[in-house]
Amino acid sequence: MEKIAQLAELIDRHAGTDGSFDTALPRVGIIRSSAKTEPIHTMYEPSCCIVAQGRKRAVVGDRVHVYDSAHYLVVGVDLPVIGAVVEASADRPYLCMRLQLDRGMLAELMPAANGKANESAAAGVSASTPELLDAAVRMLQLLDAPEDAGVLAPMIEREMLYRLIRGPQAPLLRQIANRESRLNQIGRAVDFIRKNFSEPFAIEHLASVAGMSASTFYEHFKSVMAMSPLQFRTQLRLQEARRLMVTEGLTAAFRVGYDSPSQFSRDYVRVHSVPPRRDVERMRVVAG
Repeated sequence: MEKIAQLAELIDRHAGTDGSFDTALPRVGIIRSSAKTEPIHTMYEPSCCIVAQGRKRAVVGDRVHVYDSAHYLVVGVDLPVIGAVVEASADRPYLCMRLQLDRGMLAELMPAANGKANESAAAGVSASTPELLDAAVRMLQLLDAPEDAGVLAPMIEREMLYRLIRGPQAPLLRQIANRESRLNQIGRAVDFIRKNFSEPFAIEHLASVAGMSASTFYEHFKSVMAMSPLQFRTQLRLQEARRLMVTEGLTAAFRVGYDSPSQFSRDYVRVHSVPPRRDVERMRVVAG
């Protein structure tokens, strides 16, 4: 409990206010929320999220991940996530440390990383250990000792990754480290979809990008991502459409690749549970 309290104090003090912030430490970020949040559609990059206080729920396709001060989340590829802080208050805000995962560093810590890596889902939750929490505390303490950070931060980062690969998420981390793992093959297709989501493409082309047959690709994509390639593309399109409508006041269906406004509205209601206009009006009221 002492380490959790230390980690919470460091995150709260250096965040200062609600939001998600990068820090002066490479690949280290902190997150604070003094209230529960509505489900928000966003992208998670390959990272480890260690919660010091509060609780968050992340929905990936048909899978639900809940992580809190007793559990950390690991994400292996860029994932569209519906995230919501489900436990937080002004007195006890949600506080989280995020470490982006460095593939090269993981590979150095896994001599067999280029061997066979068993397939696993693209995200997972496991119990936090005292050793991992201790390393996380020492990492954030470097924010108060910037003269030491250049030397000590890489050492502590390696220790944190070592603690992770000694834990239950080792199969996922091994896949991240192995460039030819199924996860990274799927990751190449994910990257292609992210860059071309507004354009039509065939499953056969995605399969060739991943280096698989079409049937094998489709099966592994759904297994890893908990959604089909087209469902993934739809989520990306709707995220961008939502951003455009809120920030630029645009009718966004054609901008994100839809030919039919009615299909856009149907997909929007299915994913966001409300029609586009009503959702945007609500978000503007909240933001304003």
